[in-house]
Amino acid sequence: MKPTLAATACVNLAALRHNLAQIKQTAAKSKITTIVKANGYGHGAVPVALALESESDSFGVARLEEALELRSAGISKPILLLEGFYADSDLPILQANNLHTAVHCLEQLEALEQAQLSSPIKVWVKIDTGMHRLGVRPEQIPEFISRLHACPNVEKPLRFISHFGCADELENPITMQQISVFTELAESGCERSIAASSGILAWPDSHLEWVRPGIILYGVSPFSDKTAQSMGYQPVMTLKSQLIAVREVKAGESVGYGATWTAKQDTKIGVIAMGYGDGYPRTAPNGTPVIINGRRVPLAGRVSMDMLTVDLGANSQDKVGDKAILWGEGLPAEEVAQHIGTIAYELVTKLTGRVEMVYLNEQV
Repeated sequence: MKPTLAATACVNLAALRHNLAQIKQTAAKSKITTIVKANGYGHGAVPVALALESESDSFGVARLEEALELRSAGISKPILLLEGFYADSDLPILQANNLHTAVHCLEQLEALEQAQLSSPIKVWVKIDTGMHRLGVRPEQIPEFISRLHACPNVEKPLRFISHFGCADELENPITMQQISVFTELAESGCERSIAASSGILAWPDSHLEWVRPGIILYGVSPFSDKTAQSMGYQPVMTLKSQLIAVREVKAGESVGYGATWTAKQDTKIGVIAMGYGDGYPRTAPNGTPVIINGRRVPLAGRVSMDMLTVDLGANSQDKVGDKAILWGEGLPAEEVAQHIGTIAYELVTKLTGRVEMVYLNEQV
């Protein structure tokens, strides 16, 4: 008999579908590349893709093995390798599995020119419009495009892609500069994509032929000053565990490693089966909120590998077995991330295999 795990990530597929519908309304003229890299932002790439395949036009991943996992699960829609292929030997695999690839550097171009393939590959030319991470520099684009057009291993017409560096900063002029550079350099009449979550939500000029929703699809905001829920999106993941002990602590007594929290008065401490061994950040400070029995209680003491402790209050009636919500429904992951000094992307993608994934179809 399978044991019941204390740490559980409940993934609400109805909320996921709701969020995709919201995205479609916002970018109504664009096709959708649903981003499921990093195991679907920690939500499970295959279950997410299966739940959204009928509503998505394609899927986006970072690694070839992620694409092959989707193909093995029966996903037949186009899949785009956002970072492209890493080795010449990957090209026959891309061709055999009908995978699209970004091409962002001379080495990839040369590999395409030298490959022996039975049919051409669908290529997205990645233009460096100002982020300076990956991409072909603007002055190199004419030669790059010319060589791709001459390459029989590349399907025509070409497609074009880029990525924003500061789209979550609404007053930053760099984003409009990137849009201008991209629309100028990408060939007219070709399919183009530059908008990820921030672009979809805040920069309508970036809604080109394709958009690429990532974090917002999962009900998490890309912005530092607003939650996804405030914009009409629903949290998809709720991370839960339970109290495994309730202990009385006297004023002046410290709790946990390093004695980083000391009781100012007599109180009760709740011990929750959740720690950095599950992916909850060890760096979470005292005061980080947790929900128990409908109320927020503060983290009290350092997060350890298997447990964390919260101050329940002297008059609390909480008991062993009561559920705890670490983030999700009622407690936005963005808010927890702000307490910790990170971003919610990191929270949801760093859960470990010890956390049980439970998939629901419930209206929120």
